[in-house]
Amino acid sequence: MPDTPRSTYRVQVRPGFDLDATAELADYLSALGVTHLYTAPLLTATPGSPHGYDVVDPRAVNPELGGEAGRRRLVRALRAAGLGLVVDIVPNHAGVARPEANPAWWDVLRRGRDSAYAHWFDIDWDRGRLLLPVLADAPDALDDLKLVDGELRYHEHRFPVADGTGDGTPRQVHDRQHYELVNWRRGDAELTYRRFFAVSDLAGLRVEDAAVFDATHAEILRWVDAGDVDGIRVDHPDGLRDPAGYLARLRAAAPESWLVVEKILEYGEDLPDWPVDGTTGYDALAAVSGLFVDPDAEPDFTALDGRLTGRHTSWQDLTHGTKLEAATRLLAAELTRLAAFVPELPREQVRAALAELAACFPVYRGYPPEGARHLAAARSEAGRRRPDLTGVLDAVTARLRDPDHELAARFPQLTGAVMAKGVEDTAYYRWSRFVALNEVGGSPAHFGVPPAELHRFATARQVRWPASMTTLSTHDTKRGEDVRARLAVLSEIPGRWAERVTDWMSRAPLADPALAHLLWQTAVGAWPVERDRLHGYAEKAAREASVSTSWADPDPAFEHEMHALVDRMYDDPELHAQITAFADEITPAGWSNSLGQKLVQLTMPGVPDTYQGTELWENSLVDPDNRRPVDFAVRRKTLARLDAGWRPAVAADGAAKLLVVSRTLRLRRDRPELFAGYRPVPAHGPAGAHAVAFDRGGAVAVATRLPLRLARSGGWRDTTLSLPVHECTDLFTGRVYSGSELLLDDLLSTYPVALLAPTDSVEAAA
Repeated sequence: MPDTPRSTYRVQVRPGFDLDATAELADYLSALGVTHLYTAPLLTATPGSPHGYDVVDPRAVNPELGGEAGRRRLVRALRAAGLGLVVDIVPNHAGVARPEANPAWWDVLRRGRDSAYAHWFDIDWDRGRLLLPVLADAPDALDDLKLVDGELRYHEHRFPVADGTGDGTPRQVHDRQHYELVNWRRGDAELTYRRFFAVSDLAGLRVEDAAVFDATHAEILRWVDAGDVDGIRVDHPDGLRDPAGYLARLRAAAPESWLVVEKILEYGEDLPDWPVDGTTGYDALAAVSGLFVDPDAEPDFTALDGRLTGRHTSWQDLTHGTKLEAATRLLAAELTRLAAFVPELPREQVRAALAELAACFPVYRGYPPEGARHLAAARSEAGRRRPDLTGVLDAVTARLRDPDHELAARFPQLTGAVMAKGVEDTAYYRWSRFVALNEVGGSPAHFGVPPAELHRFATARQVRWPASMTTLSTHDTKRGEDVRARLAVLSEIPGRWAERVTDWMSRAPLADPALAHLLWQTAVGAWPVERDRLHGYAEKAAREASVSTSWADPDPAFEHEMHALVDRMYDDPELHAQITAFADEITPAGWSNSLGQKLVQLTMPGVPDTYQGTELWENSLVDPDNRRPVDFAVRRKTLARLDAGWRPAVAADGAAKLLVVSRTLRLRRDRPELFAGYRPVPAHGPAGAHAVAFDRGGAVAVATRLPLRLARSGGWRDTTLSLPVHECTDLFTGRVYSGSELLLDDLLSTYPVALLAPTDSVEAAA
């Protein structure tokens, strides 16, 4: 097995699609051309967990997935098919929704500070009992508490009873425990343990403690030592107290493993100089998807957004507001804990200063040496917005600049959570100017990526992070890659879109026009999408936006109106026909974008990941929609037809995408030397701006961008591409080309993409 994968395929291993079901994919994945299976977390998670990120016992494989025996069967199946394994690990937090399922948390609840596991969790014991936000929002909620089999029970919740405290009424027993059950609404404001973002069911772990690291990583590292694991994906390193120290310890424990981190980089931000191979690919996603968005459309969409919503708000001001909301509302408990580290100043002023700095922080969190620059930028902007806090801001910032101060160690954990909750989970649902850009790792204010910018990005990756992952879809993306690709078409027809959506919104109004614009874009991007899926998306989007309704306080009247709008899309014959006609109008160009962005992602520097099912057309929306079961039988049959010589039309149920994926991955697997460099290949002629091409060291990728504008301007005409070899073969059509100049009208006559390789290398691989 190579130390670095040449490609990966992500599978959401879960109850209902367990390790044995995953093992059955080994032959298909090998035929597809991937070199490594990349799994969701495999350790024991909360019973019934659909994702595995709520690990409750790091000592064993999840029995609901097949346990250790299932893991061994999977490894055997992969090795027999010539595949490696990359596993996802979750060092930042543990699942505590079901205390009885988490032995360490159960013991902490039972024994308090005296528990052998008390140091595992980031608990502020000095503030009193450990608060657990599980009670209903009612003054007499504790009256429902019961004593059963020596445990306290609150409806379906179970809690331990400390030794010698079990006599008396349930309320009396409760009052003697190391924990206190409180109203669920108090969670965001008063909790005494660090959480994952604002999720009270996920308690932060202290993996900076060597003993905690060893205990929580022993099983994973046992697999590594046994040669069963070739790579590790680290979930959410920004949540850790000391990510650099943690990654150094992990690298020392797994020196030969491919190691990537789920580090979200803001536009223009570089990955810190960590002992890792790169990120999980959101930076690549933003660059590649933006390539197919027309930057010239930005003024039109800005004007449309203003007309539809009746206001003009900058992205900077919007995100400042949503981040400040996240800091002061969702993460109020964390803010209070940090403010306590500046006891000599008024508590509320310190809280306000910290919240303002977090809201103004330009990246998820700062790391040396760039962290000082980011803190300075945050201080400057915070001072501009809150001149009344100048003295407190100066005092707080001085402590944040002191690496030995506890506040400096903990504040970065807050800024990352504020960015994630305030931007990804709120602003992305409020800012509906052009939602194709509202993606994890993206920058909605940065409208499109010109080819020259893509080439600069890829060249830098080849030099600095050649083994970093690339991706277009994950379980965390806000919409699937093909939905984004179709939405990108709207940037080529801003006037047409403005006409359509303005008419639809006037005929079917919604009290929240920004949300309505998001829903109409989502509908045409995913159409035809099942009604129940669009209803589910609408509800999640509206509650995440927290404008007209929210998770904490749903507004039944507004949500009824919103669901009625979704129903009209299906039940109003004229409206349904218009949506269908418009989606049909933009779909062919969307297919072109899908193939183009997929080819660029699979061939650019880095290790390309294919998210489960996305080798065919796929119209997933946000989680949990993107975790739906995948029909692998259809994909097997389609791949077999392609291998038998079938060359499908672009519109043939996504088979053309599977052709692109399989042929590209096979070439990367079989001829890695053709992907050892990076050089832009310019197109010459009247349509040169519509081609993006690059030479990876023998393999040349060619993709079409802005296909509608290309068609309107007369097509490729006399546009040519200069090739580095005199004879090459297009792996998608099998056509052989001779000479150093190729007419793009000829090369791209069958598909809007081409992958060229020296003919002798193609024959050798075949």
